[in-house]
Amino acid sequence: MRKGIIYAAACYSAWGLFPIYFKALHAIPALEILLHRMIWAFVFLIIVLSIRKQWTWFGEVIRKPKLLAGFTASALLLSANWFLYIWAINNDRIVDASLGYFMTPLVSVFLGYLLLKERLRSVQWFAIACAGLGVAWLSMQTGHPPWIALVLASTFGMYGLLRKTAALGALEGLSLETMILFPFALAYLLFLLMHDQTAFMHESTSIQLLLLAAGPITAIPLLMFAAAARRIPLATLGLMQYISPTIQLLIGVWLYHEQFSHERLLGFLGIWLGLFIYSADSLRANLINRASAN
Repeated sequence: MRKGIIYAAACYSAWGLFPIYFKALHAIPALEILLHRMIWAFVFLIIVLSIRKQWTWFGEVIRKPKLLAGFTASALLLSANWFLYIWAINNDRIVDASLGYFMTPLVSVFLGYLLLKERLRSVQWFAIACAGLGVAWLSMQTGHPPWIALVLASTFGMYGLLRKTAALGALEGLSLETMILFPFALAYLLFLLMHDQTAFMHESTSIQLLLLAAGPITAIPLLMFAAAARRIPLATLGLMQYISPTIQLLIGVWLYHEQFSHERLLGFLGIWLGLFIYSADSLRANLINRASAN
């Protein structure tokens, strides 16, 4: 249990620190960073799978077109989420990005209700309503909805929904997704290289090495997440997920001095209240289920 908590804390902390990594690459266009992330994550994951000799799943997958179609959809959602996240960080919108990941659990619950016909308790509806009021308040203050947060939460919520119903583990699933994206990412990057339109060739060695590091930086936190999920209850893992957007928010406000006015804080408070109610209700339901099982 203790080891699982350490893995989860390390994983979510690493994800929370991602803005610092992507900020270091601010001179590279977001699309090019995304291409490198797809390519080098794929290479790193292939090496990991080869070392672990964990290839038995692949033969089954290629014989299941429906499964491949599902992972193609999840790969597209993941790439859209990655692209917007990178763009947001490098355009001084880290606070907006953190809001998206604060909202993701509630968006996931609502998507489960809409698409999987899952029943929601009245407390969960109240939590979603609180978050909705927070979003409405932010929209009133800025004159438009917080679209970065909404798109990040929606794409990651949909991605989570597809992965929830998929028959592959975290490592195998991400490997398949990067495998699907790899040919397109490589082809487009080669196109940019042939036309001398890639920033990679004109950057310093340190920046080039940072781009190459996108593989392990993407995959290692996921491996820690998979290790944590095997060792601790999902309720505990779910509560710990707020470490990541909290670190991102603090980095955006304190390290990069993004605007966070009192009016904006009120909108966040509505969403945080919804998250607190949802988390408390989920924890209570989990405790009741465990007690009845005993």
